Amino acid sequence: MDTRILAGGFDSEECDVLVVLAPERAAGVELTGHAATFNRLSGGMLQDLYDSGEFSGKTSEVVLLHRPAGVKAKRVAIVGAGATAKFGSAEARRAAATVVRQLKTSTGTTCFAVDDAHSGFAGAFSEGAVTALWEQDFHKSTGRRENKLSSTRFVVSSATPDLETSLNAGRITAECQNFARDLVNEPGNLLPPRELVRRAKEMAEQLGLEIDVLDKDRMSQLGMGSLLGVAQGSAEPPFLIVLKYVPEKPAKTSDHLGLVGKGVTFDTGGISLKPADGMEKMKCDMAGGAAMLGTMRALAQLKPSIPVTAFVPTVENMPGSRAQRPGDIVRSLAGKTIEVLNTDAEGRLILIDAITYAKQQGCTHLVDAATLTGAIGVALGSVHAGAFTNNQEFLDKVIKASKAAGENLWPMPTDDDYRDQLKSAYADIANIGGRAGGACTAAVFLKEWVEDTPWVHLDIALTAYLDEAKPFCAKGATGFGVRTFVNLAMNW
Repeated sequence: MDTRILAGGFDSEECDVLVVLAPERAAGVELTGHAATFNRLSGGMLQDLYDSGEFSGKTSEVVLLHRPAGVKAKRVAIVGAGATAKFGSAEARRAAATVVRQLKTSTGTTCFAVDDAHSGFAGAFSEGAVTALWEQDFHKSTGRRENKLSSTRFVVSSATPDLETSLNAGRITAECQNFARDLVNEPGNLLPPRELVRRAKEMAEQLGLEIDVLDKDRMSQLGMGSLLGVAQGSAEPPFLIVLKYVPEKPAKTSDHLGLVGKGVTFDTGGISLKPADGMEKMKCDMAGGAAMLGTMRALAQLKPSIPVTAFVPTVENMPGSRAQRPGDIVRSLAGKTIEVLNTDAEGRLILIDAITYAKQQGCTHLVDAATLTGAIGVALGSVHAGAFTNNQEFLDKVIKASKAAGENLWPMPTDDDYRDQLKSAYADIANIGGRAGGACTAAVFLKEWVEDTPWVHLDIALTAYLDEAKPFCAKGATGFGVRTFVNLAMNW
């Protein structure tokens, strides 16, 4: 979709739909900005909507007006902006997404009337509009929600280079979030590890990223026994995808950001087999890896000032005749041994070898994202992802990026006392610690391999996928994490 900034008055724009944001009305609050202007031009139509109770201005509320007086647009969509005092990038993103999802099947051109007070959220408006175009039905032969929206204009009083830059960055980030969503939504038969590798190579070639793919033999020679143990029950070979972005100019810092994403393209649980109910969603067990690939796709275009390398260990966890068994002991790349008490706790086993390899490649700061535990959903539901760390300063930096990106994180503990639950009589550590505090013990397991490197672990198990569509988002993959990681790198 073509997106651009236009300077001038919204009343003279000829388009299929003009979008005007209107606030939630409270006693004594007067209309301001474009909402007040439209109300005046239309002879009080917006005030009539408030007075009649047809519109209250709450978030995600949309009223469509046909050929109102005072503007050249064929239709005007009045979109609820919520409380004025609380309006920020998240509200801008959601408002744009809500109206685009509602109108995209019948609208060719849309103009957003952006108040001067909201112009700083140009990137968020753009992100919302572009992510709203995505649908999960791309494998349907009939009955698809076809997109007719070809262009979106954001009308401001005066266009500046900063606004253009912000709008463009938002579009790129959203397109790359949608790229990640496409990967997550692919079923296991169409996206085994080798296909994920192919798509990563294709992306790297198109955008000029460096790529290295470690196959089974190379990983075996290096000693990645933890990762390889997970893969041995599948006919599909495992890989470790390494994508590297290097700034054109030498970085002013020695920092090197490493992004590690879990890439289990399908997870049956292995010998510790999952229940059949809901297992079809386990195609999304590579959402962390997809988020890292989407991030690298964006960074290749936006060009941050620091080097960033993504590491995506990708396997299929199957209960084949050669599958690893509960009670098996494997040796990781770092030399530590793990007793595998549950083969369905496989994500942490592939992540630790990737984390060790990332450290060996010179990464000074690490962020990993993984659909790691159901326990995080018990703790936080699908509203927040859990954020774990060994370095509070770095966690604060990641949370700041997530707030700017409109992705919710909640700090979780990694106290050393959780380590006691991972004791093993036969190996250095066990891969599970029981039901109590399952998300915390999983994070503490990863922490064992991170050691002193500043690190943040995001458990995105319930934020990576929507079971039901929302007014601003389709059912299916969300691409959670892409916006946060892009923001983190761009504002390092």
